[in-house]
Amino acid sequence: MRKTLALLSLSLGIALVNPLWSAVAQVPNLLPLPLPTAPDLPPIPIPIAPELAPPLKPITIGSDCTLRPTCLGWDEQIWGQRGKTGDRKALLASIDNSLLYLTKGDAIAAYQNYPVREITLDRVRRSLLRFRQLVVSSKSAAQLQAAVSREFVFYQSVGNDGKGTVKFTAYYEPVYTASRVKTAIYKYPLYRLPPDFSQWPKPHPKRIDLEGKDGLKGNKSKLRGLELLWFRDRLDAYMVHIQGSAQIKLTNGKTTSIGYAGGTDYPWTSIGKELAKDGKLPLNGLTMPRLISYFRQKPQELNNYLPRWERFIFFQETSGRGATGSIHVPVTAERSIATDKSLMPPGALALIYNSFPYPASGGKLERRTVSRFVLDQDTGSAIKGPGRVDYFMGSGKLAGDRAGVTGGNGSLYYLLLKE
Repeated sequence: MRKTLALLSLSLGIALVNPLWSAVAQVPNLLPLPLPTAPDLPPIPIPIAPELAPPLKPITIGSDCTLRPTCLGWDEQIWGQRGKTGDRKALLASIDNSLLYLTKGDAIAAYQNYPVREITLDRVRRSLLRFRQLVVSSKSAAQLQAAVSREFVFYQSVGNDGKGTVKFTAYYEPVYTASRVKTAIYKYPLYRLPPDFSQWPKPHPKRIDLEGKDGLKGNKSKLRGLELLWFRDRLDAYMVHIQGSAQIKLTNGKTTSIGYAGGTDYPWTSIGKELAKDGKLPLNGLTMPRLISYFRQKPQELNNYLPRWERFIFFQETSGRGATGSIHVPVTAERSIATDKSLMPPGALALIYNSFPYPASGGKLERRTVSRFVLDQDTGSAIKGPGRVDYFMGSGKLAGDRAGVTGGNGSLYYLLLKE
């Protein structure tokens, strides 16, 4: 949702990969001049630049699909399962959003220098159009899986270990109550983007400089007068910073929405990692619900830990529109992902394979391993390298509950029509 932030990431190590590798210049075939050497000295070594591996590699998938859970592309959610209606219309809408993006100048520029030569804007566009036809015409998950296996090449992400291992997290669009005016109860603000932000000198002010240690710097802040909305809980306002957007129930009974407008130039800092480093919470099994529960029980700790994420986010009112991705199209629940856009093809058709939490009886969540067709439509400041995917769960409490416990390692593939 224009996520230049980590969203629900509680991960530690993030692989950083340079997306560019050098091109070989075409030069005339001239005889090299001899290098002068002294009799007692070895020849001067000529350094060889290391060749960086591309982030995606084509793979061959097996045709045997007898074990459905392990079949790449067996996406039952399109048609519905376990008594629930399918989301075919949502998937088609998400495809259309990517097709719209691919007509824009931003997409043309992004694909001019894409690091995998055979992945071009035209091929991505044709692949989306053909996949859309298959989604419309297929009568079952089996039919679609078989057609995709016949007609598409699977490009697998090399992952964070060079072997295809991809760490998954998830994000969502929260729903909060806020006020348009400051009151004794609603006193924690979110801010508009300053009109002169592009002229701010770097390094930018840190979070603590802009809102204070307690989030109530108020009239002493250089952001005075830019307040957009006021929240009753500092943690709620901070969570909107993490998510990048939110649906808002106003205290006057009306509704609106807010989205990302800009942010200061600092990297992501995991507050969960900071708590674990200080021995406040165990790192093993640390999820967003546990993190929120900790701060609900010890609200005074917010002043100590929230300023450690020095980046500060600014917002704009979006008049009820849903969350928007970094390629400026709406993100779709369970059909949009965020990746490192310096490495992965924006707007492209992808396939994820991982375990996700689903509602079960008794209000609990159970994990199921699924294949899911998705569109790559977002990014995040903590989503770096070929081994990271952030999965959009949707809006509201259930989406937040699911996103907060999503994790683990899976696989990421991009689907391109065979040439």
